[in-house]
Amino acid sequence: MNRAEYHKQRKKKLRLRQLVILMVVCASSVITALVSLRVYAQITGAPSLTVPKATVFLDTSGEQIGDKFAGQRRYWVGLDDISPFVTKALIATEDQNFYKHNGFDYTRIAGAIVQDVKAMKKVQGASTITQQYARNLYLSHDKTWLRKMNEALYTYRLETFYDKDQILEGYLNTVYFGHGMYGIEAASRYYFAKPAKELTLPEAASLVAIPKGPSIYSPLASEENNHNRQQLILSLMRNKEMITEEAKERAQNENLTFKYDEWDSDKMNAPYFVDTVWAEAKKILEKNGRNIAEGGWTIQTTLNPLHQKAAEEAVEKNMPNSGLQVGFVSMDPKTGYVTSLVGGTHYTESSYNRVTQAKRQPGSAIKPFLYATALENDFSPITFMDAEKTIFTYDGGRSEYEPKNVNGKFANHPISLAQALAISDNIFAVKTYEEVGHRKFKQMLNRFGIGETLQNTPSVALGTTEVTLKDITSAYNTLAAGGVKRSPITVLSIKDGEGKLIYEVEEKREEKRVLKKDENFILTQLMTGMFDPVFNDYTPATGVSLRNRQTRPYAAKSGTTLTDQMMIGFTPSLTAGVWNGYDQGKQLSSEEDARATKHIWIDFMEGALKDTPSEPFIAPKGVQSAIIDVETGGIATKACGRQRLVYLKKKDMPKKKCTDPSIVNELTKETDETWSLFPFSLFE
Repeated sequence: MNRAEYHKQRKKKLRLRQLVILMVVCASSVITALVSLRVYAQITGAPSLTVPKATVFLDTSGEQIGDKFAGQRRYWVGLDDISPFVTKALIATEDQNFYKHNGFDYTRIAGAIVQDVKAMKKVQGASTITQQYARNLYLSHDKTWLRKMNEALYTYRLETFYDKDQILEGYLNTVYFGHGMYGIEAASRYYFAKPAKELTLPEAASLVAIPKGPSIYSPLASEENNHNRQQLILSLMRNKEMITEEAKERAQNENLTFKYDEWDSDKMNAPYFVDTVWAEAKKILEKNGRNIAEGGWTIQTTLNPLHQKAAEEAVEKNMPNSGLQVGFVSMDPKTGYVTSLVGGTHYTESSYNRVTQAKRQPGSAIKPFLYATALENDFSPITFMDAEKTIFTYDGGRSEYEPKNVNGKFANHPISLAQALAISDNIFAVKTYEEVGHRKFKQMLNRFGIGETLQNTPSVALGTTEVTLKDITSAYNTLAAGGVKRSPITVLSIKDGEGKLIYEVEEKREEKRVLKKDENFILTQLMTGMFDPVFNDYTPATGVSLRNRQTRPYAAKSGTTLTDQMMIGFTPSLTAGVWNGYDQGKQLSSEEDARATKHIWIDFMEGALKDTPSEPFIAPKGVQSAIIDVETGGIATKACGRQRLVYLKKKDMPKKKCTDPSIVNELTKETDETWSLFPFSLFE
């Protein structure tokens, strides 16, 4: 071998050795990189799949009434709750080798590179479903090398710690479908008004067409573009033998009906009620060490959809177009559940809840609790007092108070407690307050949960202390429950995003008797008098105008001030309260404004109860009934024309007839004290 050949072979061996070394180095680098990647993945652990989700609100029957999530809609559903057409369409379109690769489809990557080089620009993508999911979860959509590296790292971690079905489920629940809709469930509800599990083949293909470019392929943006891409997806599914030729042709020829025109992202059923639930659920979750901001909660509520519908219809029918505002709430006496709530006329214009947030004067709607105090302190329904014009002094004689009745008139003769409540006489009420005293009245209101800010002035007998409609309606609900107080609630149960039960209302909740059965029943019967014309006097009974609308017994009381009107009442199974007024405290002056409150109340009660049997108020033991002459309080005879059934305690039953001369003499007798209890007795 000559010298030249020797050097030639030596160079060849050297190059071969260098190539081997390079291959070893490369292989070592790849192995080191893979090991490092694995170590990195193990150290960093499984990436979180948590995404912000909508909190969903359900009514008592489990139907959705609304949700909350900062302008976006996300509903997480499992693969079992997604139509199989969706997953097939997605895989056929986005990642045909999804179940075969480890997160990266190298064949597609190579093909995409070739196509990009030929066109001298990026014309074809090669991202797998896992890569897209990683990008949707953790990254921006910026086209930078740093983002690509991070995407690859997240893709590897996802494939390491999660199986394919988990990744597919996650992708379908996070991908954007346009118009604030994230995930297939939100998209299905938005575009087709149905859950994702009910999507047909052509509907599924139509939705899968959107994520490639929501601004281009959304049917709301262009039904033509969406249709064209849907046709392509159906063809791809047929090519991969995911569907039959017959199914493809049938789907391609079907005309879809989109329902997005029915969607209003700001609209939900009972929005004021949902806000009330949100506030209550927040407190419940805080007690359980959770934060409502986590989202994804499923909250079952006390809302009765029939009651809510009746409430909204009553409000819409009777509210004048004058800027007058409304608050409405109904409750179940047996449970304390809030069954419906309307916090204003237009939620989109004002979310201020006039049921739970506004404190207003109840006016004469406070009187049932004043007379409950009186019944505990030796008054009876046939306790009579003078009700003529009276000036009251208080504060040690330094101040005066001169109450007036709504029509400016006064009774020119003594009237009974039963009649005073029915016609809402203010003189009788203030005299009763003076008789029972501030302390006892405040204690009574405290027992019912509405006496916190009661001042010591005669005007409080006429409802000048401010309360929320929710609180005073709850107090009436206690009367409807026979004197047993149950706190009003709106939340029945709360489940987290994983379906774990976090809270459930106790079957037997805390309750407390705040009024004896006999006194509660007597008061309830007195409150039915507002609908009875037998009590008409210098002014009619306050609910007589509603009498022709009644189909069942109601116990109720209205209240009117210069700026506020209330009407609250109940049957044994349902309580409802209405407030009307102006947010700025403007005086109520028009007839339309004055009429709205009572008509909303009666329309609701009749509408909500129309398919239920009429319920009587059942007298407890210790209460007796008597037909009484309204004018004298004596036992009625044919000679006394104004007769009414009245319930009393046994000790208070009258012993004299209405025609007894001694009753007449006593009724015409002048009294020395202008506001003392009428000084005659019908009792032994």
